[in-house]
Amino acid sequence: MLKKDFIRDGNRSIISSITTGFSDSSSIVRDQRNQITVRTNERFGSVRDAQGKLVSTNSADPGLVIGRKR
Repeated sequence: MLKKDFIRDGNRSIISSITTGFSDSSSIVRDQRNQITVRTNERFGSVRDAQGKLVSTNSADPGLVIGRKR
């Protein structure tokens, strides 16, 4: 079952959402414009950005890139 959580800033504005519960143990993080920002994978312990480049190989924490300046 998919679960969607919203991340808010200090002014209660939604800055991103995290969708979890995929069968391959991954999560998808989307920004305010509903564009995919990050994909995480619990099985491999990795985080990839929207272009597919590795951001982290030792953690599947989507918080690593939420609110990060590009």
